[in-house]
Amino acid sequence: MAKVIKQQYSFPHPPETVWEYLTKPELMELWLMKNDFQPIVGFDFHFKTNPIPSLNFDGICHCRVLEIVPYKKLSYSWKCGPGAGEITLDTVVEWRLYPTDKGTDLFLEHSGFDKEENLNFYIGMTDGWLKNLEKMAKHLNTAQYGTTNA
Repeated sequence: MAKVIKQQYSFPHPPETVWEYLTKPELMELWLMKNDFQPIVGFDFHFKTNPIPSLNFDGICHCRVLEIVPYKKLSYSWKCGPGAGEITLDTVVEWRLYPTDKGTDLFLEHSGFDKEENLNFYIGMTDGWLKNLEKMAKHLNTAQYGTTNA
């Protein structure tokens, strides 16, 4: 089955600005989830949201920073399940940033959806990632222009 989510989003901001929204916990929380992320290779962290019983998901993503190339690439494992230490989804999220004349192209690849039981996660997260990237763009624009429509 091996499915991969791939998204691309263009931001009218330099890579350094977009990078902050990928690596600062307080900014990540604005567009993704509560977390205790630290940009250190090997660091274990968590994303936390509301449980989704229909997906057999307790609301906690167990992650580990795998690679950091400042302003260019970030990857981390993304594991979750029903709780009690059981992991049913074992995937990897990779972000790549490319400077452009107009700002930054951000590429997301979320891989590892290779079990039939992960199909509903894959379907939900494909749309979910795009919505989150749009949310990030809204917060970036709000921060840049000082508006309050976040």
